[in-house]
Amino acid sequence: MRGAITIKDVANELGVHPSTVSRALDPAKRGVLGEDVVRRVIETARRLGYTPDAAAATLRRGRSKLIGVIVPDIANPVFSPIISGLENALAAKGYALIVADQPSEDSGRPDIIETLTARRVDGLVLATVALKDNAVTRCIRRGVPVVLVNRAEADDRAPSVVSDDIEGMKLAVEHLVALGHRRIVHLAGPRALSTGLLRREGFKSAMRAAGYAVNRHDIVESAAFTRAAGASAAAELLKRNPDATAVVAANDLLALGAYQALAAEGRRCPDDVSIVGHNDMPLVDMVSPALTTIRISHREMGEAAARLLVGLIEGQETAESRIVTRPTLIIRQSTAKAPMSQRSGASARGKRERALEDPVNKRPSTASGNGSKRRGT
Repeated sequence: MRGAITIKDVANELGVHPSTVSRALDPAKRGVLGEDVVRRVIETARRLGYTPDAAAATLRRGRSKLIGVIVPDIANPVFSPIISGLENALAAKGYALIVADQPSEDSGRPDIIETLTARRVDGLVLATVALKDNAVTRCIRRGVPVVLVNRAEADDRAPSVVSDDIEGMKLAVEHLVALGHRRIVHLAGPRALSTGLLRREGFKSAMRAAGYAVNRHDIVESAAFTRAAGASAAAELLKRNPDATAVVAANDLLALGAYQALAAEGRRCPDDVSIVGHNDMPLVDMVSPALTTIRISHREMGEAAARLLVGLIEGQETAESRIVTRPTLIIRQSTAKAPMSQRSGASARGKRERALEDPVNKRPSTASGNGSKRRGT
């Protein structure tokens, strides 16, 4: 019985040197060859059934060419384009991706970072970190190159790729103000996460810039970035603010939770209350009404994170420690003009609140937990 097909077999079939075959099959090295040579080598290797020996390659170069990516909730549609961008950019450099879901702290499952490093991954991409999180510390101690995506930690010890959350909230608030809304409230994400904290701060800053105060009732914090947590927090937000005509949610899942809370009250979106989400995750254009939201370039974020990580692994110097992408406003059917009574300048209530502005502008209140659950974005 004939043994496994080798690089020499492919080279003999083509009449070229084995090193040419090796370069053609390595995405990181094939650029030195002509496109026609690369194409013929790949086609011949497939026809003969050649399969590279990954274990031998790892021993030869001291690298596994594997990258681990850890997400907080693999079922959350937000992470699909991030993973796609990572895979696309990493594959071009000859790396393969291992995707892992972050288990809850009390799940009893092995530590996911230890599990991946035990498999000799060359680097990690974390979409899970909180502002204060020991995940980066553990990676640094293990000497594992690490890049953060979609979230950042407070100390900026690792390169990160994030969206401009302050600008995203500014776009949302300005859109609603232009529609005549004066009673705008915020369905916030957990403050333990950079996305929750920065979007909250962006909301308050945008409201002040528009000339409207934010009091302690105008922001309710969701316990997690999930629809269920959003529905619970939105119910409290609407209860506190029965005169609110618009809700700015910290992500799309929270916005969908607000849809649910609004329907439970027998009220309609956008007829009674306009809603703006954040992320533009897949399928939010298919709900009814289609969600107006802030689009984040998740695929591009994944690609940028991959480039940063490959640079770290290969010892390349880079001046970029944090890449910030620009968001865009996507207007759909969940926002509409405010009721006539709200369209003529700042309300008396807004003027009164400006003089009595609550400390929420520095220390927002919570209504449904302290944001200790790290799910979603």
